[in-house]
Amino acid sequence: MEIERKYLVKSLPESLDSYPHIGIEQGYLCTSPTLRIRRMGDVYWLTVKEKVCTGSSAIHNREEEFHLTAEKYILLKEKCDGLMVQKTRYRIPLDGPMPLTAELDLFHGAHEGLRLVEVEFPNTAVADTFVPPCWFGEEVSAIPNYRNSWLAHHPYNPGL
Repeated sequence: MEIERKYLVKSLPESLDSYPHIGIEQGYLCTSPTLRIRRMGDVYWLTVKEKVCTGSSAIHNREEEFHLTAEKYILLKEKCDGLMVQKTRYRIPLDGPMPLTAELDLFHGAHEGLRLVEVEFPNTAVADTFVPPCWFGEEVSAIPNYRNSWLAHHPYNPGL
């Protein structure tokens, strides 16, 4: 089970390039349930993701991942609907009572200028009591227009 909250980014953390980061490309074969292919560096994945309804403000997803070869990724990439989502992901440790990591995504291509940050939580209680750092902006966990599957069909529009 994946439990996460998603935010816009008010300002970028200092020394951003000192944090581990990787280029990501992903596309969508289906959105209900979500079937996504993803390339992270030289590693390729097929992900099946399905939203689970809860009373929490956090996003809850059931997620399974399967390793792909580069050849299978390229074959499936031709079958994707819409745009390929391209971004650089930074993994930034967060201070607090529990070790959490912010995954900061800086988008490229058709989504240039979009900056989102997600935090994944071990349980709903931690997600519901999370206090975001000052560089986080508005929470957009419940806004469908900030889901990657939606972005795959719509170029970024900063006027959202």
